[in-house]
Amino acid sequence: MKHLQTNQDFRFNEILFEGRNKQYGAYVLRNESDRILTKALFIGVSLLAAISLTPMVISAFKTTDGIIENPPPFILKDIVEVELPPVKVQPVKPVVQPERVKQYDATVVTPTRNANESKIVKDIPKDAVAGFKNDFEAKPATPDVYIPISADSGPGKFTAPKIIPSIPVEDPLKIETELSVSANFESGIESFRNKVMNKFDGSGFSSDDVMKTTVTFIVEKDGTISGIKADGRDSDFNAEALRTIKAVKGKWIPGKNKKGEPVRSYFKFPISMKFDN
Repeated sequence: MKHLQTNQDFRFNEILFEGRNKQYGAYVLRNESDRILTKALFIGVSLLAAISLTPMVISAFKTTDGIIENPPPFILKDIVEVELPPVKVQPVKPVVQPERVKQYDATVVTPTRNANESKIVKDIPKDAVAGFKNDFEAKPATPDVYIPISADSGPGKFTAPKIIPSIPVEDPLKIETELSVSANFESGIESFRNKVMNKFDGSGFSSDDVMKTTVTFIVEKDGTISGIKADGRDSDFNAEALRTIKAVKGKWIPGKNKKGEPVRSYFKFPISMKFDN
């Protein structure tokens, strides 16, 4: 009756399990729940206290053997002065820059679709040499000047610019006048003359006099012809002569100089015709 009056949960359990089997496990667990919770609380608090006090207990049992709390001051004795030998400084030779002369940029640029043509120099002075920049305001270059690409001028070392003698360059447009062997058509001049006569269209010409013209052209080193001109009085006759010369198929044998080398040379081919009225 004491439990029934003081413990409300117990009274509730008695009412809930009235007329039932009180040996059922749920009844026992509900009545013992307060005791179980109290016991679990004390066990948890004891474990927490033990964990908290463990480091303090371990530190209390540690010894301080081998540790000097107040070490004596360190005093330097018998300091020896060492005299170092003097350092010799090697003089550095001054870097001598190459003489500034007129030069033009001869760097070969890689072709691109949208090339920048703003820096292209079209008028190159005759007294300028090839280099890596456009500088036309310096003094004229001498024939033996050399513009170095780079110079190794580190400490105490200098590479002087090389002097390369000038080499005469052959003019690709030069026409040779002194020939040891004249230019000739591959199958002969007579064959060339016959081809001209056969291809010449004289249907539109009529004159009592003989019509004349002289066709001149340049025989190149590779056997082709260029610079074809006609100097006759009649312009129509000149035009037909030029057309006929260009229509003749075949290569030419270039002329040769005294060294036996193929060269560019002039060739004159006179044409004269009389047309019946």
